[in-house]
Amino acid sequence: MAGSRMEEILAAQLEAVNAFNKQLLAQIETLSATVKSMEGTIASLQEALLQKDESLTKSANKIRGISKLISNKSEKQSQPRQEQETASGKVKPKADLKARKNNGAKRDMHYELEEVVKDVYPDDTEFDIRTAIQIGIRESIRYRMVPMKFQKIVYRLHTYRQDERIYSCKASQAPLQNSSFDGSFIAGMAQLRYIYSMPVERIVRYFNDNGFHVNKATANGLLSKTADMFENLYTALGRAVLEDDYISCDETYYKVMDRADNADAPNINKEYIWAISAMNLNLAYYFYENGSRQGAVIYKKLEKYKGTVQSDGYAPYKSLGDGILRLSCFQHCKRKFLDIRDNPDADSIIELINQLYRQEHQHRIGVDGWTRDDNLKWRRKYSKDIMKALKVALKRIVSSPEYPPKSLMYAAANYMLGEWKGLENIFTSGLYKLDTNTIERLNRYISLSRRNSLFFGSHRGAERGVIFYSLACSCRLNNINFFEYLSDVINNAAALPPDTSLEKYRDLLPDMWTKK
Repeated sequence: MAGSRMEEILAAQLEAVNAFNKQLLAQIETLSATVKSMEGTIASLQEALLQKDESLTKSANKIRGISKLISNKSEKQSQPRQEQETASGKVKPKADLKARKNNGAKRDMHYELEEVVKDVYPDDTEFDIRTAIQIGIRESIRYRMVPMKFQKIVYRLHTYRQDERIYSCKASQAPLQNSSFDGSFIAGMAQLRYIYSMPVERIVRYFNDNGFHVNKATANGLLSKTADMFENLYTALGRAVLEDDYISCDETYYKVMDRADNADAPNINKEYIWAISAMNLNLAYYFYENGSRQGAVIYKKLEKYKGTVQSDGYAPYKSLGDGILRLSCFQHCKRKFLDIRDNPDADSIIELINQLYRQEHQHRIGVDGWTRDDNLKWRRKYSKDIMKALKVALKRIVSSPEYPPKSLMYAAANYMLGEWKGLENIFTSGLYKLDTNTIERLNRYISLSRRNSLFFGSHRGAERGVIFYSLACSCRLNNINFFEYLSDVINNAAALPPDTSLEKYRDLLPDMWTKK
């Protein structure tokens, strides 16, 4: 009896335990469903936050870009102060500015101008110069402007007969066949077009306003034929640039009209112009491959090059192949932190980069006997601690949870770390620049033209443009007046026979050319 009672009690307890277990399992299933629901909600919130962060980042970039456009008041090019040739043929350096008597302010005396001296005498009715005694002369200066001056040179070619022999003469050779325009006329148009960024329509209007009537088709034809005549000169320039063992590369865009698909409604596309600057020779070389910015363009151009290439972080520059030492640009790295200045970490990076520039500017090769080797020793001395501090700061930023991968700070630090080897390479020579500012400044001429001219009329027009830009910017690098250079070279190149070697054209490039 007792055993039966015990079995009943145990059975009841087991039943109660089973019921409790079923209740727990039900609660667990409910909790699991709740957890899954919460996980889905959290995932949705995370995705929404990421999208919001990406949207905010894009908006911030747009606002920053607009702010840059608003604050960029001018892209004015600074012109080097050069020696000026006077009307007498003597070359005078620009003199120190003369102090004014009234307030000590300085004024330029413009010794480079042609002087016209006019004697002025008293016009008083009682004055008689025949009996008066001169007690002094004082000078008063006025500056006049004579608008653009055109001349029509008429060569009267005289022919004689003497002793049954005919004696004749020739006029000066015109640079273009069946054309009456001298090289100086074409040079004037090219200077306005490619240095002062005036579109051809405006140049034609300017010429017409100053007394010479020419139409747009004629102007375009002169520039086009001159570019064709410069093909060998341009080839010699490209070859010379790639013989320099230190070059800087970049690319910039231009709008180009393409009529290939529809002549009635042509497309205007964003195309790219490549630029190479020879840092030792002071030559600039622009080239255009149907507007392509693909890496294959620069790979082909530099496939045989052995030397040093400095560039921004565009991917193709990082895989140029063997035999090339790549340098990066501190300014491209710095700009990304300037976009987020007033952040303590960004300001710290900017200050460290500025320290490099301050140390670098204490000396200059060629000044006070400072050599390339001196500069290398100095760089090794000052750069070590600054570069170490920079790397520590950058690694701390990319590893900090404060800056997620899509933040501007993380992107700036990660970009600079990706360029680190190229930045360190700068300090392996006393010659290398800290940045690509040389080629960047030259590209300003194209950006100014881009604003004024809007687009090239065709791919052929872009190909013509890079020839003139190459010569114009090479003149700027050598402190040569582009008009004077082009006036001379157009006439000289036209006189060369078709089989002239490229070595002869090499002598006509801006780094070899001398004013006669």
